[in-house]
Amino acid sequence: MSGTAHALDASHTLWELVARRAARSPDTTALIQAGETPDQDSSLTFGQLRERAERTAAGLYERRVRPGCTVAWQLPTRIETVVLSLALARLGVRQTPLIPVHRDREVALALRATGASHYVHPGHWRGFDYGAMAARLAAGHSLAPRLLTAYDSLPEAPADSLREAPTDSSREAPSAALPPVPAPADGAEVRWIYWTSGTTSAPRGVRHTDRSLIAGGSCLAHALRLRPDDVGSIAFPYAHIGGPDYLVMLLLYGFPAVLFEKFALPGALDAYRRHGVTTAGGSTAFYSMFLAEQRKQPGRRLIPTLRLLTGGGAPKPAELYHEVVTEMGCELAHGYGMTEAPMITMGSPDDTPEHLATTEGRPPEAMEIRVTAPDGTPLPPDTEGEVRLRGEAVCQGYLDAAQTAGAFDQDGFLRTGDVGRLLTSGHLVLTGRTKDIIIRKGENISAKEVEQLLYEHPAVGDAAVIGLPDRERGERVCAVIEQPGGAPPVTLAELTAYLRGEGLAAHKLPEQLEVVSALPRNDALRKVLKYRLRERFS
Repeated sequence: MSGTAHALDASHTLWELVARRAARSPDTTALIQAGETPDQDSSLTFGQLRERAERTAAGLYERRVRPGCTVAWQLPTRIETVVLSLALARLGVRQTPLIPVHRDREVALALRATGASHYVHPGHWRGFDYGAMAARLAAGHSLAPRLLTAYDSLPEAPADSLREAPTDSSREAPSAALPPVPAPADGAEVRWIYWTSGTTSAPRGVRHTDRSLIAGGSCLAHALRLRPDDVGSIAFPYAHIGGPDYLVMLLLYGFPAVLFEKFALPGALDAYRRHGVTTAGGSTAFYSMFLAEQRKQPGRRLIPTLRLLTGGGAPKPAELYHEVVTEMGCELAHGYGMTEAPMITMGSPDDTPEHLATTEGRPPEAMEIRVTAPDGTPLPPDTEGEVRLRGEAVCQGYLDAAQTAGAFDQDGFLRTGDVGRLLTSGHLVLTGRTKDIIIRKGENISAKEVEQLLYEHPAVGDAAVIGLPDRERGERVCAVIEQPGGAPPVTLAELTAYLRGEGLAAHKLPEQLEVVSALPRNDALRKVLKYRLRERFS
């Protein structure tokens, strides 16, 4: 790693990392917003990023956003979104990012569970009215967060009016005041709530600190051997746990990233080319999309400057690695992460092609991995078992204390629910999951949540939702249903329309429907045997 990155690694809070990078390279470009045409591009340097975040922090402070508040924000991948998140970090406010595809059910849960005092939304965006959703939730669920619309503008105070608030809490703060800068010890405070779907029917709030996010991004950057002359890209939702992961990489190494509010190929390719992107990706789905475009013009590099595709969050077929390397002329490094621990293992450009193709990479020094028997007994190398984790990048548990207690073993290792084996080289091979979740394009989907909604449909007697292997998505959502006697035939379109009406997010909707006379079940507790359904319909 470079000396510059090593020095910044010592940061304890995200704001400390921002301030150090801004002092070190204030005029270096940090963020580039990709417009549909070159004249619509915009950018910020690291110095400007810090300044705008401070001005926004002061503007938020005027609107009664104070340390101790919880702010929920649901915004697209834009420079303004990063600025807002950093402004909240500057204020020492707890924030809960929500990806834009979430709808009434998920947003209502997040607002209730966190007691959010503010909800920041983009207004009317991509055909959906977020303000109207907020009004519905406030009326139907007795939620009363203050609403703030933030898309291409943020509440900002003039730069020359910034000053610290009085330390006497009984006095009213001046209009453009700021509380003291977060202290290093604040990096251990839980100030981030991310959301993931697991085995339960509802998403779970995952508790992170500045230090856990910095640890994840730091390990990711060093594993990938990134350089100050790289140009990155963020084409996935910044509200995903990968958002701060990537931001930490930029701050450590001082290189820029191109932000894509709407990622679609081939339309986005021009921005990749004109900004000289050297590293791109997001998940297996991104690799497949880039490869499909490359095959339209074989023999001519799709993105001439691209040297590395990288990502995680979904299974990667070994053959896809070889196809990308051969046909696109770049390296592919895939990793393993989850909302609870954004960087667990990562392939490195220094790994052998065999390891890059067939494993999830190795853990950094700061991450301990155990592969265990069901009772927690550690297993020897190359033995399949449950994957468990311990390290600074691991979350502080969940909002629900009972879920936290069940997630960690007596040695403090997080039980991931994933099954795999560790090679003698230290590389991890994942072979399956014990948790009943589906990973589609890097997002976790609770099968139980979808099943419960399907069960309420009058034409559905019983339902099992499974993930089927999909080259582009990693997994696709398949609903297998029994129909009650006398029920009219039901179509996939009818069921998805019903689920949309129930407020289910679009990325959780089934993409395949299978109707069976009877779901396969075991003889003891009559549990549905989902492995048989996967075998039948894969």
